[in-house]
Amino acid sequence: MIEPCAPLLDQKVIERAKKLGVALLCDGVKKAGLDLVNCGCMEASIMPVERGMTMVGTAMTVETADGDNFPIHVASYSAPSEGYVMVIDGKGYAGKAYFGDLIMGGCQAMGFEGMVVDGYTRDRDGNVELGFPVYSKGFMPNGPVKKNEGNINTEIVCGGVPVKPGDLVVGDSDGVCVIPREHLDVVLDMAEEKLAYEDKRNETIAKYREAKRNGTELPQLAPQWVLDMLMQ
Repeated sequence: MIEPCAPLLDQKVIERAKKLGVALLCDGVKKAGLDLVNCGCMEASIMPVERGMTMVGTAMTVETADGDNFPIHVASYSAPSEGYVMVIDGKGYAGKAYFGDLIMGGCQAMGFEGMVVDGYTRDRDGNVELGFPVYSKGFMPNGPVKKNEGNINTEIVCGGVPVKPGDLVVGDSDGVCVIPREHLDVVLDMAEEKLAYEDKRNETIAKYREAKRNGTELPQLAPQWVLDMLMQ
């Protein structure tokens, strides 16, 4: 089944998300009280091919299995790509790599923001040389097969997290999170509140370091919520 891509998320949403990162967005889900699987965070085994890779974009989904990458080829070259992150439900299959640096290079040229696969990839050095954000469970040199059409732009599960076409997908060195489109406003608001809190905490830590270095009176370093809990 091949469905059309969901509309791209508003660029203002993308720019806000770029300033936050995966951990803060997951904190935003928790702070908003939303009942999302693992706060929208994919399994810890899905990590970037190289530390420092980042991506933010709109989900385009692919469902396949058993190392079959024909649906990935179809999605790579026959759908709109600019601004999308390809999220692939590969069922965690470990016997074959779903793709290597040829597909990665093609997707990069087409304008994808990155790729995520619940499965394995290959051509690690080639991927690093491309500088294209790819997130997978690891590496398997054995190549894929090409058999079935699969499903494109249907609801999937990737890394234990439900993903719908049009959701926000964010990846960094910590992993990948998916925020449903319908919850974006509240999650971004809450994540930005957490960012402001962290900025203040970093100021306090810097002041403590300076006072310790200068031998002056040390400010209170423990967060107020810790002090409050100790008083209970």
